[in-house]
Amino acid sequence: MNQDLTGSELLGLLGHFLILSLLAVGGAITTVPDMHRYIVGEHHWLTDAQFTASIAIAQAAPGPNVLFVAVLGWNVAGPLGALATLSGILLPSTVLSLWATRWGTRRRDTIGVRAFTAGLTPITLGLLLATGWVLALPYLSVPAHRPGALALIVITVAVMMRTRVSPMWLVGLGALVGVLGWV
Repeated sequence: MNQDLTGSELLGLLGHFLILSLLAVGGAITTVPDMHRYIVGEHHWLTDAQFTASIAIAQAAPGPNVLFVAVLGWNVAGPLGALATLSGILLPSTVLSLWATRWGTRRRDTIGVRAFTAGLTPITLGLLLATGWVLALPYLSVPAHRPGALALIVITVAVMMRTRVSPMWLVGLGALVGVLGWV
């Protein structure tokens, strides 16, 4: 954890998450690749392992999925980092969502609103695939972990495509595999 961020670095962190908020089609998790680029690649505030662990811990905890953003901020700069990242990711998208919902509800039958809504599906899927890649890469890049990680990926995709099993069972499977040291 790096709690020695300057005021300008904290403002930069807030500003980056304000921008990501407006790109978070499908939820904040879809912007993880750019969060990783900014926090790990550009500023080196966290390592790959710390970044991935922050998301895993937050996703395993009860509560809204967006909490991973606060955990990332906390690990970068303590309470002020958590405030910067969480405020940044929530404020613009919340205001825009409230406005767009009211506007779209009044125009829901127009071809433009229907086309826009339908067009968000492939964008969301692409962003989720990019997020999965960023989160899996630290495990796929270690030869000893690669077989277990690939097996988990293949099993998860197959189960999600062919059944209606809750994804929580797959999270539990991943936890068990991790506890056993296979990944």
